[in-house]
Amino acid sequence: MSEKGFTGSLSEAEINELKTVATHCRGDILKMTTIAASGHPGGSMSSIDMYLTVYKYANINKDNCKSSTRDRIFVSHGHTSPGVYSTLARNGFFPVQDAIAYFRLAGSIYEGHIERMVPGVEWSTGNLGQGLSAACGAAVAGRMRGEEFDIYVFMGDGEQQKGQIPEARRFAAKYGYNNITAFIDYNKLQISGNIASVMPQNIRGEFEADGWHVIEIDGHSYAQIFNAVAASKKIEKPVLILANTIMSFGVSFMENIAGYHGKPLTEAQLADALAELGIENDLEELKVKRAAFKFSHAEHELVQEPAKIFAGTPRTYAVTDKTDNRSAFGDALLDVVKETKANGGTPVAVFDCDLAGSVKTDGVEKHCPENFVQAGIQEHHTATCAGAASVNGVVSFFADFGVFGVDEAYNQQRLNDINGSNLKVATTHVGLDVGEDGKTHQCLDYVGAMRNIYGFKVIVPGDPNQTDRAVRYAAAAQGNFLIAMGRSKIPTVAKADGTPFFAGDYKFEYGKADVLTEGDAAFVTYGAMLPRALKVAKLAAEKGVKLAVINMSCPLEPDMELLKKYASKTVFVYEDHNANTGLGSIIGAKAAEEGLGLKVKTFGVRSYAYSGNPDGILRLLGLDEETVAAETVRSAR
Repeated sequence: MSEKGFTGSLSEAEINELKTVATHCRGDILKMTTIAASGHPGGSMSSIDMYLTVYKYANINKDNCKSSTRDRIFVSHGHTSPGVYSTLARNGFFPVQDAIAYFRLAGSIYEGHIERMVPGVEWSTGNLGQGLSAACGAAVAGRMRGEEFDIYVFMGDGEQQKGQIPEARRFAAKYGYNNITAFIDYNKLQISGNIASVMPQNIRGEFEADGWHVIEIDGHSYAQIFNAVAASKKIEKPVLILANTIMSFGVSFMENIAGYHGKPLTEAQLADALAELGIENDLEELKVKRAAFKFSHAEHELVQEPAKIFAGTPRTYAVTDKTDNRSAFGDALLDVVKETKANGGTPVAVFDCDLAGSVKTDGVEKHCPENFVQAGIQEHHTATCAGAASVNGVVSFFADFGVFGVDEAYNQQRLNDINGSNLKVATTHVGLDVGEDGKTHQCLDYVGAMRNIYGFKVIVPGDPNQTDRAVRYAAAAQGNFLIAMGRSKIPTVAKADGTPFFAGDYKFEYGKADVLTEGDAAFVTYGAMLPRALKVAKLAAEKGVKLAVINMSCPLEPDMELLKKYASKTVFVYEDHNANTGLGSIIGAKAAEEGLGLKVKTFGVRSYAYSGNPDGILRLLGLDEETVAAETVRSAR
């Protein structure tokens, strides 16, 4: 970082210094990609002049890169990692020789697309279209924390074809994030050729139509880059700097050739290019260094300062109460937001996609509007925005229907997890409990999908009391959670004495199962199916079969120790989930791994269902209580 910042204008000496460093960076980029025999030199070389100028004069350096008030720089076209690594190294974040020698080497942090464990990298990108949304997340967190900093976003031009970017630019304009300055590397080439031939679009017009101010410049002119950023500070809108550039700028035989988007030079070509640049060819020394690389797992760990959340006192719903889990979620969430604010804890940001009344975030919207973020019907952007906000000093809740928050935004949730976010995804209307909306809205993979994302924990609470306590638990726990709930009102689960089961001394513990009735055979369930499972047990008991109804509200971590006592019997699993990927399949796999010899029979969904009330659909699928009870009795005898 320069003390100068973006004030005044660049002197001739400053411009010459940038030119000199840029020449070295172009050499770094070419060496990296050649030694790795893969990578993207073309876009890195067309973006490098912008990278160098912004990193030099923005408020970010190796000493303050963990400060909450630093400027943020997001690079959305993460395949230009050689340019990012070279820029960071030349600004002292790490040794340049390490980045060159270890680029794309198994176990190195200098991966093919930028990753957040690299000092100076704000967000792991590579799946195009993510960077502007992530930048908006930082803006949300900054405003909610009362902190001021500038945010810069670099994007590719072909990337503008992605639908998430219009979502993000509308969001930035709506909320007046005037501290966001975005760049587009407008070299007009992508993998398949000219961007106008691949997919024509009016980039400038689209940004202007969505409320942005656009400045067009020569992206290889340091004076124009600097002056455009300086001008953006005085404009009361988000600003796009549309930078006209040349693919592979700086090496004559590479310039304006689309093939060099993702094609490295051969060693002979590298020698010619370095000679043209006037850069020493030390490739052989770099090869020796690469061969001596030593892997360190610690370098890959993402460490985040723990949030300070005040969960408040749980609410208790009486057995006579009949409400839905989503309403209990909304009440608990409002309690958490209020209690945390009153005690000066970490701000809680609640993100909604035009569903506040349905997902019950409307309480926060009404009583704590400063914590509520309405993003409209823009799930892809909102998922990324919420995730990025959570690594910038807030705890994020993203509430949505299951098919949107899990299925539609699956890749965004995966990238959030890769980035080590602290995100609580609360989805309502999962399973068959949204029956009337039909098969397009019946989320039948809310467990199976998140099972693929390594860092997410999944909670599917069984009644409003357990929902209340699970929400408070997840809010205060570090890491990513999915809390999945149905739509309909369900009974409050009771003990044998008629008092609420999930109340009093009950404390939610992740991975701990709850035994609601004793029996000889395990009847395992979770979520909205728990009250139905209790009815199945009652019907089975009338036929002389005693079932132990077990609520496993954390289906990714079933309580296998508990199931060992039922090893001589069939374990029945009852779920409104895809039978191939839900709790039944998880228990079966774990039983096989542990050699438990359990026989597992799953009552689950085996095809897309129908439009109608849940009772009617369950009967058609053979999952109603009477049918399941009869089949269980036959199998148990």
